[in-house]
Amino acid sequence: MDMIRVSANSRTSAVAGAIAGIIREHKHAEVQAIGAGAVNQAVKALGLATGYLKEDGIAVTCVPEFVNVMIEDKERTAIRLVVDPLYL
Repeated sequence: MDMIRVSANSRTSAVAGAIAGIIREHKHAEVQAIGAGAVNQAVKALGLATGYLKEDGIAVTCVPEFVNVMIEDKERTAIRLVVDPLYL
C-alpha cells in the first residue's frame, strides 16, 4: 500500500476519495504532508473521508505523528496521519 502524499495544491475531494477507498480496501491508510498548507489540505480531506465512510457505516480513528523524510538530500519533518477503522 502506498503512502498518500498531500501538497498544498492537492484537491481535497480527490485526497478524501483516496483515503476512503484505501480504508475500504485495505483497512489502513497513511497520509503524509509537509508544510502548513499541505497539512491543512490533508486534515480537510480526512474530514471529508470520514463523512464518506460514515455513509458506509465505517467509523475511523486518526493518529498524527511526526516523521523525518529525505527530500533532495535534505531531511524534512512531515506530519503523517495514520487512519484505521474504529472497532467498538
